[in-house]
Amino acid sequence: MEDAPFSKYSWVDFAFSVMGVCTFLIDWGSDVWVATEFYRRGDIFWFGVLVALMLLSSVVVQMFSWFWLKYDRRLPEFSAESGAGTVLFGDRVKISCLLHLLQLGFLFRHISAIRQGFRVWWLKQEGSEYAVYLTHDLSMLRLIETFCESAPQLTLMIYVMLSANKARTFQFVSIAASLTSIAWMVVDYHRSLRSFLPDKAKQSWGSSFMYFLWNLLLIAPRVAALALFASVLRGCIAAHFALLWVVFVLWAWRQRTDFMDSMDGEWLYRATVGLIWYFSWFNVAEGRTRARSLIYHVFITSDGVILLLTWWLYRDPLQTESYDLALIISLPLTYLLGLLLKALYYSCFHPKLWRPPAPDTKPGDDHPDAQVPFRDFSIQDRTLSSQLLNRRMACHAAHFYSGQGNKQSTKTESSYLEQC
Repeated sequence: MEDAPFSKYSWVDFAFSVMGVCTFLIDWGSDVWVATEFYRRGDIFWFGVLVALMLLSSVVVQMFSWFWLKYDRRLPEFSAESGAGTVLFGDRVKISCLLHLLQLGFLFRHISAIRQGFRVWWLKQEGSEYAVYLTHDLSMLRLIETFCESAPQLTLMIYVMLSANKARTFQFVSIAASLTSIAWMVVDYHRSLRSFLPDKAKQSWGSSFMYFLWNLLLIAPRVAALALFASVLRGCIAAHFALLWVVFVLWAWRQRTDFMDSMDGEWLYRATVGLIWYFSWFNVAEGRTRARSLIYHVFITSDGVILLLTWWLYRDPLQTESYDLALIISLPLTYLLGLLLKALYYSCFHPKLWRPPAPDTKPGDDHPDAQVPFRDFSIQDRTLSSQLLNRRMACHAAHFYSGQGNKQSTKTESSYLEQC
């Protein structure tokens, strides 16, 4: 089989980069607006909680960005691109460090990706591989930013409305911005990972929409259940998060994740994975994914039922009379619908269905995501030795889509994992 080339930067990649920075700025602006409204109305406690979430998210994202920048500077290909002026301040360590300390590193990564993408797509200059490299990193950083800030903020906003039994305009704006951020992250992150696979071009808009929809239908009831639980047992939600977070971090450690380039960075990654799993599932290690996914969904479903039953028992019947029955019925049904749509996606909408099956693929091998073969080349192939590959995201894609039964695909996957 002839080696598949790297993905080339296109106008779609450029559009995703521009929309990504717009979403980031809108989300950040809505956060500032909500914090200002809390402060102006004298809600100092909620003002402090919201600012703490914003700072925590920003610090975590900047730390990942800085870890990656330190590693990337050791790559000859990256140094050549940075020296050519394709990334803003990429070859000036002190300026880059200052930007990250000022919590601006993530924003300048966005600007660099748009600038490089414009040079490649519009001006037809060289550097397509590097433009793709930047967008892959941004997709992961947006994933981290979303689940460190947007998902907790969404939970907070719903909790505040439940506690006050009323909603203001700025709260609806914040919820809409958070949902938009989560929705866009889901599509962009999945699309970025699939760029390492040969059927990226067959990822239709219908497939992307279905992927977005079932994720949203699984995340929304989870966030709502947490907010409802917090509205009746405010002091217990922190303990609930701490307990589950520790369990999830230990589970990530047991899976021997290997995403970062240092042990400190790896534990930061595992801690972040624990936070993401508190809201949503994604695969982080090689091997068959069906069992891990099943264990996770059974655990989260059980936890969600406990949260809802606790809220039902401790709620104020008079205050919640207008919506309690609707929520206790609709939230489990929404989560069930999300699971059904997930099964429907892998049965009818997954991109693997739009290409001829491998001759030695056996029915029921594993989770459909795990049946997507990787590009048939080794990273060490001489034809690719001069090109820039985002190693950490390639390895993450190999883990995310691992466990496939096809021998040729498994061999290709191993060539990725050997480089991790």
